[in-house]
Amino acid sequence: MAERTDLLTSIATTIQDYRAGELAKPTSNHVERWIQQFDTVVQLPMLRELNHVLDKTYFTKASVSSFFSDLITHQQLAGEDPCAFWSGSHILDIQQNGHSQSEIRALFDEALMERCGLKIDDCGNPDGAFIYLDDVLFSGGRIGDDLESWITEEAPAKATVHAIVIVAHRFGEWKCTNRVRAAAENAGKVIDFRFWAALRIENRNYHRNKSEVLWPTAIPDDADLKAYMAEEQKFPFVARHPGQIFEHGVFSTEQGRQLLERELLIAGMRIRSFSQNPNRALRPLGFSPFGLGFGSMIVTYRNCPNNTPLALWWGDPNAHPDHPFSKWYPLLPRKTYAQEIDFDVVVD
Repeated sequence: MAERTDLLTSIATTIQDYRAGELAKPTSNHVERWIQQFDTVVQLPMLRELNHVLDKTYFTKASVSSFFSDLITHQQLAGEDPCAFWSGSHILDIQQNGHSQSEIRALFDEALMERCGLKIDDCGNPDGAFIYLDDVLFSGGRIGDDLESWITEEAPAKATVHAIVIVAHRFGEWKCTNRVRAAAENAGKVIDFRFWAALRIENRNYHRNKSEVLWPTAIPDDADLKAYMAEEQKFPFVARHPGQIFEHGVFSTEQGRQLLERELLIAGMRIRSFSQNPNRALRPLGFSPFGLGFGSMIVTYRNCPNNTPLALWWGDPNAHPDHPFSKWYPLLPRKTYAQEIDFDVVVD
């Protein structure tokens, strides 16, 4: 019991600033309530692995602020005179959906004032670079939408654009980069596009064996899951082969990783069963157009992405007892936006 208590406390401490000011501060009782939804025999080993993973993948407000503060004097980006670089740069505010960019810009504005005495809205000259700031890139769709629209409608005929995030998933970065370059070509503009990230998470299908997202090695023997898998024709699931050396050590061991993959997958299927007609894009391991789901374990203090397993964020303890949301207690309750795909598909 001592180990369990310590793990519950450790996880609650790791995520203590999650949506601070919007939700009650997480406690060990909150984590306990979540883990009790899993079979008793897997609860302790799940807590062990989750404690390790969140220590690697949860980004506090302090760590995000520190990253963007350090970025100001990053020599490869800002050169020998960083304040002059930022004074001439245009810090874009072009996010079409969500609020992450405006919040990151506010953090960066504070850091820039402290380091250089500059306000971001006062920066920018005709020869300066354009800076797109965000916290995490998952599929690359949002950044791609924003930059494609900006390149087509507003960008000058020639520009250098730096997209800067804390974490980038490699498949999304590849897709986004290609999309931006194609948009520039189609618009007849010369865009020197560069991507910067403190952490890059492998999740490309070709490199799945070295991926550091949830990517099961096998499908559990579950009839509902097999039936769900059989429906996928366009992007069928391909299993990961274990035994590789990983770049970031997101998971503590292969055994611990496989436990999380299996249990969060089964829980995600259970959550999907609460709806009569769940949206296909919301897969058990997270929002994705293919496979069993995106499988990311990256979470920030701002919100839990829908690209993470449903079992982490789905549900609402305050929902009406008859509502499907009442049937699962989330560890990291997600703040949703009007533009998101609904969990249920409405059929007239």
